[in-house]
Amino acid sequence: MPIELDMIGAVSMLLALCAGLSILYKGWRNGISPTPASAPVCRAVIKEIRQWDKAAPCSVVEAGSGWGNLAVLLSQYKSNWLITGIENSWIPLWFSRLLAKVKASKNIQFIYGDLYKYSYRKADIIICYLFPGAMKKLDPIFTEQLCSGTAIISICFALPNWQPEKVIVCGDMYRTKIYIYEVKCDC
Repeated sequence: MPIELDMIGAVSMLLALCAGLSILYKGWRNGISPTPASAPVCRAVIKEIRQWDKAAPCSVVEAGSGWGNLAVLLSQYKSNWLITGIENSWIPLWFSRLLAKVKASKNIQFIYGDLYKYSYRKADIIICYLFPGAMKKLDPIFTEQLCSGTAIISICFALPNWQPEKVIVCGDMYRTKIYIYEVKCDC
């Protein structure tokens, strides 16, 4: 019996090590590790989304959804909205999917994908909690794909060459900034 317990412990430690290395590797490749949004930031985003509170179904995309806490919270706020989280790191993606099942969120999907290759054309609201390099890379993608009225909510980092409609400063210990944009162009 002790040998079986030792084997289970060894396998568990090996799995934990592989999961940790996977997260580190993807974090290194992406330029940032998946970081959950804090409670004050989540509250501020939800409050801001109420400004775009549409009665009709709405499509919300979280580019780089990480551990899924913000997307799952949004899915519970508006059950007739379709929430899509895009993530390219398997461990946070699996955790997000599990969290959505535990919270019984039926209007959410987490997909494995490249946020630079995803088509944002049908999104009504896009949420980003990324880093400056990613925002710079998304700038031309958003310019090309988005139509007037699309909202972009960016946590921490601004879109270069874009003028935010407003900037919210959260009450968390980092005084996190949330940049709010509304696309104004002809499609």
